[in-house]
Amino acid sequence: MSTIRFAALQETLKRSPKKIVEKEKRSSLFGKNVFHKHAMQQYLTRSAYESVMNAIEKGTKIDRKIADQVAVSMKDWAMSKGATHYTHWFQPLTGATAEKHDAFFESINGSLAMEKFDGEQLVQQEPDASSFPNGGIRNTFEARGYTAWDPTSPAFVYETTLCIPTIFVSYTGEALDNKTPLLRALQAIDTNATAICKYFDKNASKVNATLGWEQEYFLIDEALANSRPDIMLTGRTLLGHTPAKGQQLDDHYFGSIPTRAMSFMQDLEQESMLLGIPVKTRHNEVAPNQFELAPIFEEANLAVDHNSLLMDIMGRIAKRHQFKVLFHEKPFSGINGSGKHNNWSLSTSDGTNLLSPGKTPMKNLQFLTFFVNTIKAVYKYEELLRASIASASNDHRLGANEAPPAIISVFIGSQLSEVLDELENVTKGKLSPQEKTDLKLNIIGKIPEILLDNTDRNRTSPFAFTGNKFEFRAVGSNTNSAIPMTVLNTIVAKQLKEFKLEVDELIDKKSLKKDEAIFNILREYIKDSKKIRFEGDGYGISWEKEAKKRGLSNNKTTPEALKVKISKQVFDLFEEMDVMNRIELEARFEIDVEEYTKRLQIESRVLGDIARNHVVPTAINYQNTLLENTKNLKEIFGEEYKKIAKEQIELIMTISNHITEINALTLKMIDERKKANQLEGLKSAEAYCNKVKPFFDEIRYHCDKLETMVDDNIWPLTKYRELLFTR
Repeated sequence: MSTIRFAALQETLKRSPKKIVEKEKRSSLFGKNVFHKHAMQQYLTRSAYESVMNAIEKGTKIDRKIADQVAVSMKDWAMSKGATHYTHWFQPLTGATAEKHDAFFESINGSLAMEKFDGEQLVQQEPDASSFPNGGIRNTFEARGYTAWDPTSPAFVYETTLCIPTIFVSYTGEALDNKTPLLRALQAIDTNATAICKYFDKNASKVNATLGWEQEYFLIDEALANSRPDIMLTGRTLLGHTPAKGQQLDDHYFGSIPTRAMSFMQDLEQESMLLGIPVKTRHNEVAPNQFELAPIFEEANLAVDHNSLLMDIMGRIAKRHQFKVLFHEKPFSGINGSGKHNNWSLSTSDGTNLLSPGKTPMKNLQFLTFFVNTIKAVYKYEELLRASIASASNDHRLGANEAPPAIISVFIGSQLSEVLDELENVTKGKLSPQEKTDLKLNIIGKIPEILLDNTDRNRTSPFAFTGNKFEFRAVGSNTNSAIPMTVLNTIVAKQLKEFKLEVDELIDKKSLKKDEAIFNILREYIKDSKKIRFEGDGYGISWEKEAKKRGLSNNKTTPEALKVKISKQVFDLFEEMDVMNRIELEARFEIDVEEYTKRLQIESRVLGDIARNHVVPTAINYQNTLLENTKNLKEIFGEEYKKIAKEQIELIMTISNHITEINALTLKMIDERKKANQLEGLKSAEAYCNKVKPFFDEIRYHCDKLETMVDDNIWPLTKYRELLFTR
């Protein structure tokens, strides 16, 4: 065993699982470090509290004097929790979070000091925006960017810092983050969904998009991870022969959680409770050392913030337990990768789930309205939805018989399909009293009963209805959920807007009653969007052929998928819904393309380095050992050595062939990389995708073959069997 691997494994063996100790009740910890409603009621004056609540619920502006009051109270609360600094916590277009810490400390005349935090510091800051991705929105010499307080997501204390969730915009006002477009999309869905709700309840006043994410991840021993340059630099293994035992026995899924992992989870859950993240579920996932956690549903903006925060603290807590947490969608070849299923629904201010039927025909018709409109929206914008989860890392996972395919389709189950088929055949125009009765009792009326018994679930579907929500299963584990949630809420808002216009037109021009108008429009929507509905196996080749016949896209790579982001249809959509303007959209396209290119560029460099500087020299050393052995055999046995050393000679030749191939392929890859670097934008990304990336698997093949031949004692890289089965 190589010195590096031996040291890493020795370090791992020292790890003794921490004793799991029961701590306080989770409910008593929940939100202790969050400046939520209860804390605000304790620290704010009534007028300040009401002003903040109006900003949260109605979007009203907070007066400067009130902001000063809120800032002082927030500082006092934070200092009572041990905070010494504050930061505007935001989500730039890196996909991660960002923060710049400032102390509450202020000096007075150079000899005295005090803790200070006022409304201006709360509401706005000017972090240097020069080094964040901007996609051409601003010039390098124009470094100004502004963070502005988002009162709808409560401030929290983490360690010794008061963190204030904020948006991040440029000097000219364009969004430089993922939160700003999400907030605009949530406003759009609220406005248009509320307008539809008024068909069924005149008192409807607000609709919230809700999100429940499921975060999958791997836990790898820190010492072992640090011994792998590819994991440290790319987040995944670029080389590594699959172990004899992987996930084929299905024994890890929902199995007993290892003690050391459980200790990590308990610490994580305690931190999450303190920060108001309502984590509820934990379990082993399919692959060895793979796990999942999931929270209770929350309002979408808060849920996105909580997921971003959680991913950050997971890395910190993992370090306490000598783990490294991997969020890459495909960190290991040959076993399942990780996703982040986004469970999405809509609810009214009184908590009514609009994607769940009720006890009356009217409530069921309301459910059907939002259900069918969502399907229609996905059908119209399926390419955009695919683009929202496109990345170099997620490309490894989509369609790999472990995750949904790159073809976007909607699964609703056979029972609901029958309901839609029946509705499709409803008489067009005015309905007779008998038709209305039959419709409400025999079709609409049976929906609650159907959903009560409908537990079917299609894991091969990227967008599936699962009882009272839609599950967007194709989202990658490393993705910021704000991106797909912005798209989904925008396209549904746009569809609901069109639906209302069409219904109102039928009522006004055709003199149809409201219910008749709704039935007529839904009937046409069901027909129009039938091509997106699919109940079968999404992994099969037959579905690819069928999807092509239906006119559905199958953008298997990120460069293919991203093109739609700068189409006229998408520009018109986002501008009409006031979510993003053309400049913001073009910027995001440019950033996405550049990130894809850089990810593959880094992987190519790391792969070339490991192959030529680690694998090949090790193989040559072992080959020299074999040559020395063969030479000694010849000296002892003369010409008879050819028979005696037959296996050694064949092995020497095989190793030589693999070394030759590795060197030749690596040089070709480098040459293609140089050519790709001469190109710009999408052309460069396509060159990396089509010309550079294909060499990855070819080089890996020969390196992995050498791993099975070279003496384990000198192999330089920690192996899969060591990475995936540490406890």
